[in-house]
Amino acid sequence: MKDAPNRYYKTMTEPIIAASILSADFARLGEDVDSVLKAGSDWVHFDVMDNHFVPNLTFGPMVCAALRAYGVSATIDVHLMIDPVDRIVPAFAKAGATYITFHPEASDDIQTTINLIQGNGCRAGLVFNPETPLDCLGTYLDQIQMVLLMSVHPGFGGQSFIPETLTKLRKAREMIDTSGKDIRLEIDGGVGVENIGEIAAAGADTFVSGSVIFGSKDYSKTIARMRAEIAKVNC
Repeated sequence: MKDAPNRYYKTMTEPIIAASILSADFARLGEDVDSVLKAGSDWVHFDVMDNHFVPNLTFGPMVCAALRAYGVSATIDVHLMIDPVDRIVPAFAKAGATYITFHPEASDDIQTTINLIQGNGCRAGLVFNPETPLDCLGTYLDQIQMVLLMSVHPGFGGQSFIPETLTKLRKAREMIDTSGKDIRLEIDGGVGVENIGEIAAAGADTFVSGSVIFGSKDYSKTIARMRAEIAKVNC
């Protein structure tokens, strides 16, 4: 499995900030992504929606390929909110995805989808909506590299963080730690300067943020403030 060859990628033990392009300026997407990476974001996050599994339509593999062609070498973290999911996996892998995560309920067979992602050279992960229990997670912990918890109901950016997600985060962190595997625990939805410390304390190590970063006047200052809040937890 591959990691993007770039200076932004961090080790599995360090906190990762992944800027979601859902909130980027698509009229100048390459430039905007470059700016957010230079400002301190580690990864680029793709929220891929199909107007079927979730009530919105966003973008596909061509956008991923375009950013790679533009020169973006950072890790691209693709969250598929698509049903069926298997058909699109090879296209995103070919387009340059590093991680591909999917919802168990969007897969006809979870094991097959994990194998498909990894067989195409990407790291695989499972995504759990706020109302989806972690029941199946234990079965696949020794095979995946990412657990993504949604802290909003997927479909639209700019929503408020659901506080109950913190309890779920703690449970997922305990499961990962017990497994002894190198698995990132990612959180997506309503993550900002005011709550990122609390989220980190609950066990997350990878933080997706879209509107908070791209909607700010100074990407560097916003990301630096987020890192400072995480650092308080890790002291």
